[in-house]
Amino acid sequence: MKNKFLKEMSSRGYLSQCTDLNKLEEICNKESLQGYIGFDCTAKSLHVGSLLQIMILKLMQKHGHRPIILLGGGTTLIGDPSGKDTTRKILEKREINKNIKSIKKVFNKILDNTNKKTKPIYVDNAKWLTKLNLIKFLREIGVNFTINKMLTFDSVKLRLEREQSLSYMEFNYMLLQAFDFYQLFKTHKCKLQIGGSDQWGNIVNGVELIRRKLRKESFGITSPLITLASGAKMGKTEKGAIWLNKDLFSPYEYWQFWRNTDDRDVRRFLNYFTDIKTEEIENICDKEKNINKLKILLANNATRILHGKKASLKAEQSAKATFEGGGIGTDLPEIKIKHSDIISGINLLDLLSSSNITSSKSEARRTIANKGLKINNIVISDDKKILQPKDFRDKSLKISIGKKKHFLIKVT
Repeated sequence: MKNKFLKEMSSRGYLSQCTDLNKLEEICNKESLQGYIGFDCTAKSLHVGSLLQIMILKLMQKHGHRPIILLGGGTTLIGDPSGKDTTRKILEKREINKNIKSIKKVFNKILDNTNKKTKPIYVDNAKWLTKLNLIKFLREIGVNFTINKMLTFDSVKLRLEREQSLSYMEFNYMLLQAFDFYQLFKTHKCKLQIGGSDQWGNIVNGVELIRRKLRKESFGITSPLITLASGAKMGKTEKGAIWLNKDLFSPYEYWQFWRNTDDRDVRRFLNYFTDIKTEEIENICDKEKNINKLKILLANNATRILHGKKASLKAEQSAKATFEGGGIGTDLPEIKIKHSDIISGINLLDLLSSSNITSSKSEARRTIANKGLKINNIVISDDKKILQPKDFRDKSLKISIGKKKHFLIKVT
């Protein structure tokens, strides 16, 4: 493979399948492409499970191609059944529009908005999907699909095999996604769709629709679905989703997430989630025997891409103060409480459970019994402890659960 864009996609591990790799490489050598990735807007932030797709958009820009970001205001009204056991929660248009506005912040941070030739194009498929006439759509678009083939796609087949219900609404999702590609091809000369490997069937549908309706050639690429070495799905932890918006997941928590990467995933994630050159990654990983230094390298670079260099450095310094110096890091996740709440003292168990530091008072008691809770680096053994104003040095107090969870309680 000689094309620089596709070659780097492959070397970083981004490339899983392609509808016609040789032909796509030939076209990439001749012209700059416009390619799109779709993101449904089911929450006010994307989580780290979507990060690989955003890194691919960033790579497109690096090699002179222009990314189209489709924010699915229309498809979110339906819900993608791919990888889901049950129907997604149905959202109202107003909530979806709020989510779109919030999600855009992440793309503006990670992607380059200064180069006019590669500046991202934002589209919302509600613009065309909400205006469709059902009869016209079925006659012009639906006629190109067969139920036989639709039943073979994983998003449908797996639900049916598990005898889990699949609504007719969800069943039509793949037609709408194919129509999106067809629409973008006509309006933006978009020749490439990229998605996770669970989207392969939907992407192929779009390529086929363009070929049948327009007699034109288009292409689809998928990236691998990421699972951790532990077998868990990327983007979820016991605590919940690893959100990309900093108001839902602080830069320090984000840095700490990457710092806690499984040893077996470090080399792979350096390729996936940083912009360090692949040859340099191989060289560093082969020479550096201290896995913790590699994890810090990963955390620093991944955090810099999303939150900036200053936030990344601050998070590293805060972690060093917290873990190595036994101090109170200034960038720890903050929980604010009112001064009036501590004047007469505040019950420790109440604080832990009400702040969601522990899921319940019972969990808090078990943590204390197992010597797993520290306040300002001192192990607490009394589950009936009442925190007094004097415990809050400079109006703050650090609570640690185990070795990796640290919180800063600030009095306002």
